[in-house]
Amino acid sequence: MRFRRRGVEVAGLVSGVTERGVPRRVVGDPRQARVDPSTPRLPAIPSERLSPDALRERFRHPPDWTPEFIDDRWRLGDGSPRPAAVLVPLVCEPGGPTVLLTERTAHLTSHAGQVAFPGGRTEPTDASPVATALREAEEEIGLPRARVEILGSMPQYVTGSGFVVTPVVGLVEPGIALRPDPNEVAETFAVPLAFLMDPSRHQRRLYRWDDGAERSFFAMPWQRPDGREHFIWGVTAAMLRNLYRFLAAQAR
Repeated sequence: MRFRRRGVEVAGLVSGVTERGVPRRVVGDPRQARVDPSTPRLPAIPSERLSPDALRERFRHPPDWTPEFIDDRWRLGDGSPRPAAVLVPLVCEPGGPTVLLTERTAHLTSHAGQVAFPGGRTEPTDASPVATALREAEEEIGLPRARVEILGSMPQYVTGSGFVVTPVVGLVEPGIALRPDPNEVAETFAVPLAFLMDPSRHQRRLYRWDDGAERSFFAMPWQRPDGREHFIWGVTAAMLRNLYRFLAAQAR
């Protein structure tokens, strides 16, 4: 897949320190960050371009495109980030693909309660980022790797917690009974891909600290049919925004 890199942008911030012990600024409640009304309006991806066959074709013949977010390196200390991978699972539901996401448990020391893709750090036995993503998804949410059709990978993303993450996109059969690991995952939920590929649902938010420092990030709040809201933001939202850019780019 070919892509061009634009200037580095910050996707989101979390509290505490990196795994290398480097302090970083704390974002209290990202929901309280104000929405930037000046974000340009962009068109939604048409539904016919979100079908499984259209997604297969896009990954088989990728366009030249520019990812919007690639890096959180302003938060990193010295040393190289360690490899990791996440699976971006697109469930082939009859009414249109959905994106399978997790909400992390509240007791975790890192990113507690946040929305994330299943994934984690690369182990020495992993042959590739695809192997990492599939292994982690199986361990984390009980998604059998044999039930995932890999489409391809998105550009790597360097996080402020010290990892270089490869998002691996795959199609998943519907109706699979998942088994989330209760130590890591509070719950899994699915969001329509059409919702997430509609930029009118993407909020650029601005967070300002008392000393005047300011950072921006994307958020994609999603309200479930039962009224509960999942606040998708930070790295997860940045990767979804990159997926939008990839699907919106003109074919060669």
